Amino acid sequence: MSARTGEANAMASSRPVLVFNCGSSSLKFGLFELPEEPVAMAHGTVSDFGTQATLDWTCRGQQRREPLAARDHVQAAQAVLGLLARHDLLAGISAVGHRVVHGGEHFSAPVRVTDAVLGRLDSLNGLAPLHNPSALAVIRECRGRLGEVPAVAVFDTAFFHALPEHVMAYALPAEWRREFGIRRYGFHGIAHRYLDQRGRAVSGAGRVVTLQLGHGCSIAAIQDGRPVETSMGFTPLEGLVMATRPGDVDPGVLLHLGGQGWSTARLETALNHHSGLLGLSGASADMRELLALEAQGHAGAGLAITAFCHRARKYLGAYIAVLGGVEAIVFGGGIGEHAPSIRQRICANMAWCGIQIDAAANAAVGGVEARISTTDAGVGVWVVPVNEELQIARELRACLAAQTEIQP
Repeated sequence: MSARTGEANAMASSRPVLVFNCGSSSLKFGLFELPEEPVAMAHGTVSDFGTQATLDWTCRGQQRREPLAARDHVQAAQAVLGLLARHDLLAGISAVGHRVVHGGEHFSAPVRVTDAVLGRLDSLNGLAPLHNPSALAVIRECRGRLGEVPAVAVFDTAFFHALPEHVMAYALPAEWRREFGIRRYGFHGIAHRYLDQRGRAVSGAGRVVTLQLGHGCSIAAIQDGRPVETSMGFTPLEGLVMATRPGDVDPGVLLHLGGQGWSTARLETALNHHSGLLGLSGASADMRELLALEAQGHAGAGLAITAFCHRARKYLGAYIAVLGGVEAIVFGGGIGEHAPSIRQRICANMAWCGIQIDAAANAAVGGVEARISTTDAGVGVWVVPVNEELQIARELRACLAAQTEIQP
């Protein structure tokens, strides 16, 4: 072991690390001690950016909600850093881990952030415009505030980097794939890795399908911890119906609109911000609001929810076929953890393949880890609250220990 590596190991085991998780519309954080398994010292979320933003946090046994005037992820990060400083927790931080959604072809594992790394990541902003720019802005804010404290980027795409070639490759001209790096990358990899690990731990299963259902939604087929299929592709637009993103759509639609004079910028805005549940319902992108509207007879809400569940069930059936059968299904994410009726609808009429939901158990579960399938069902169906911050801390620890760096 080199002196540098030994120093890094000592640092990682004795001083806490901070984790930032930039979502498309929120900023989560966690402060962890690093014994064998990271232990949370503080955690929280900044949500509803703008004049009504709030910071919900737990620190040293205190739980509070504070109003903020945070219009974006950078101001949210500034608020979190200020909170930690007021509690004398900032000065001792040994490293900061950051979730970065798109790592492209170059970044297949967590990496120490350097100026060269930031430059490469800047070039990927167009592939994940709802996520990468805000994550990089928070990284730069932390580097400016914390100086020499190491920053580590942990990538959502890394878990899917070694997908089988026939899954990774789009049926497009070979020169497109070579020249532009067009391939299936997959996203939500941090969440899917966590869901799979917990799913295998509680069920003993080898063949697992994980569903990360929140503002963004994706599904993955995983065999013995190795992903073999996933719904998101070159960008986070493909796959399931999402809050404001459409998932699968005929590329001919975009060609048609382009022919009608729509610019790339206009198409990008429509696909990222005005499609999905919002586009179908014409009312809301929030599943909670849509369920309430559906109960009142709102036709658009009913259409959006039915399409959402149908698309997820279609993918679930396909992934069971890809795996040659499934032993565990694991739901996570805001919708997956807190919307029993959505879980019920996705798994409806699937007793033929061993999936049978216990209605009472399912209805009782919201935001806690529990089995929701009947005891005699052939396939265990679980709800697992996703802890991406914990998973990032684990990967940050491993990166620090290995002193992983990447050359420009």
